[in-house]
Amino acid sequence: MTEIAELETILRACAPLLVAYSGGVDSAYLAYAAQQAAPGQMLAVIADSPSLPRNALKDAVAFAEAHHIPCEVIHTGEMDDPNYRRNAPDRCYFCKDELFRRMEAELARRPEFRTLAYGVNADDKLEFRPGHRAAQEHGVRAPLREAGLDKAEIRRRAHEAGLEVWDRPAAACLASRVAYGIAVTPEVLARIEQGEEALYALGFQQVRVRFHREIVRIEIAREELLRALTLEMADALTAIFRKLGFRYVTLDLEGYRTGSLNQGPGAKGQGPEVRGQGSGLAPR
Repeated sequence: MTEIAELETILRACAPLLVAYSGGVDSAYLAYAAQQAAPGQMLAVIADSPSLPRNALKDAVAFAEAHHIPCEVIHTGEMDDPNYRRNAPDRCYFCKDELFRRMEAELARRPEFRTLAYGVNADDKLEFRPGHRAAQEHGVRAPLREAGLDKAEIRRRAHEAGLEVWDRPAAACLASRVAYGIAVTPEVLARIEQGEEALYALGFQQVRVRFHREIVRIEIAREELLRALTLEMADALTAIFRKLGFRYVTLDLEGYRTGSLNQGPGAKGQGPEVRGQGSGLAPR
């Protein structure tokens, strides 16, 4: 049996199901495949909170509408959890735990559904992902992983299906930009989002705004980095991020990469202890 046939079998066995959907390629392909395998027996659920960029929410809703995928937005309250706000390396656990609790509440409210699913793929190393521990605790199925589909295969299948998300760059939540030990607050996340939108407006495609209190560390994909290394761009970046309240504006010469907050300032507990929701804000 091919991976796709196996995925269809799994999805039909899970139906009717709720799919945790963010608009990224994995969850978008999962939602699309679920609708194809079990039409009318699935619902894509978008978790909305300050950690989700507004443009990402808009794009996720538009994709679902374009491909006739039933979709609803629910509001999650991870920002109310001090364990989430304190931003330790296990922050994702508390975010996903809140998401799956809300989805379980939807199951209780909607007896026509019986299974929860999310878009982890076969490349993900579950032992290093606190969010996946929450999924296991809540009994959430991982159809893409169960079918053996890795990221490259998902992108290929999405491209073959004509899904515009097939080459969408990886995009984690805004909280993933905040150095460990610095409190995650709506204000911090809003500043990160505004900074990244400004970089996109300058024409950059793959960026991250890493938050280190009064220091912003800008990551730009290496293939785009040369365009950032001019005095004119340095002036533009300085003006943008000074307006957002950062005292020091830095460009990371290693370029964009995942997991960079596991290195350097704020990694592995090097950041100062978070004592309250308001700590960690840079001067405005």
